[in-house]
Amino acid sequence: MADPLATPAVVPGPGGWARAGRRAGIAGVAIGVLAAGAAAGMAVERLAMGRDVRRRARQALDAAGPYGTLRGTPGTAVADDGTELYYEVEEAGDFPAAFPDGTPSDPQTTAPRRRRRRLAGRRDPAPLTVVFSHGYCLTQDSWHFQRAALRGRVRTVYWDQRSHGRSARGISQLAGDEPVTIEQLGRDLKAVVDAAAPEGPLLLVGHSMGGMTIMAFADQFPDAVRDRVAGAAFLGTSSGDLGRVTFGLPAAGAWAVRHFVPGVLKALGSRAELAERGRQATADLFAGIIKHYSFGTEGVDPGVVRFAERLLESTPIDVVAEFYPAFAAHEKGEALALFRDLPGLVLVGDRDMVTPPEHSEHIAARLPDAAFEVIEDAGHLAMLERPDRVNDALAALLARAGVRLRTGSGAGPGAEAGEGPVRRPRGTSRRTL
Repeated sequence: MADPLATPAVVPGPGGWARAGRRAGIAGVAIGVLAAGAAAGMAVERLAMGRDVRRRARQALDAAGPYGTLRGTPGTAVADDGTELYYEVEEAGDFPAAFPDGTPSDPQTTAPRRRRRRLAGRRDPAPLTVVFSHGYCLTQDSWHFQRAALRGRVRTVYWDQRSHGRSARGISQLAGDEPVTIEQLGRDLKAVVDAAAPEGPLLLVGHSMGGMTIMAFADQFPDAVRDRVAGAAFLGTSSGDLGRVTFGLPAAGAWAVRHFVPGVLKALGSRAELAERGRQATADLFAGIIKHYSFGTEGVDPGVVRFAERLLESTPIDVVAEFYPAFAAHEKGEALALFRDLPGLVLVGDRDMVTPPEHSEHIAARLPDAAFEVIEDAGHLAMLERPDRVNDALAALLARAGVRLRTGSGAGPGAEAGEGPVRRPRGTSRRTL
């Protein structure tokens, strides 16, 4: 039976990538969790009217929505503290690829590299692997549209951060040995790379916390970046100074968030069962907050709005509380120097209130060879709200990384020989889509 998700609308064609046409987003921010978990009294009473109707509507959307259902070959990496990290691999050619008109792709060009390893009596270099790292309170399924567009075209790895999705709870955190840090997430990424892509060039893609994870990976494993990374994409993320983010609130509200949210989250995390019941009881208010901090416009497909809610709902409140303090300590601007001369992408929605555009501007200023793109009317999860725009930007990055590999100018000994690097002109200005 044909895969109902393998529609031409999300499969790249010979002249570029097709438009995805669906929109989504999610806010992985503690403000949403705080407001939803602590809401009570009259606010809940007013929402109670028609709640059963809205509950049935959510159930219908859950049953009809295909989002987050794409799967690859599963694997498990083991972090340095013993935590099991779940990942999935999709090989180039593993899925039938078709152009938008339905014409099958040339099987010679989509056949998995592992099936044509020898050429002229020698082993082919390992293929490029694109590794996707998701954000706070999300899972690998948040890459649904990118996954649909890439499958069959390039080798990809998707993984769930510790305590998220199908990965195990962090052993160090359960034991109380140490709090979660962005540095730990960088070491987790190294474990996933070692297990799922032990050889060949890498292209690293990270959203929000996932982008910070890439920076921590580079900071701790600079040789891995120099030897293997052929490019990097930083989507809706930050290199530091997150303590000044206002979340779109006036000064007094931003001050209250900075001073009270950590303590409230810690209290909620210590009474997780009670907090979860409160979150369920205020599902309608919770959904509104998610939408506010996720999307740039109101015109979002209800199916993907519900998908966003499900992703955040799946993150236990104690995990939300456990990770939140790590962001205040995140400062990785210096690590970006390792990506300076690599093909790169810095992308953000112009209405992102979680990691505002100024944070992406700071990253882009350190990466002169990176394309910097600001998507109009997009919120924090631009890769789901505007998947066509994000897919096009990733396609351009993949093309540039491919040129770098073909010309023998990067990603270590697996790169093919050529005439020399092709560089993007420096000083390229901000591009608004």
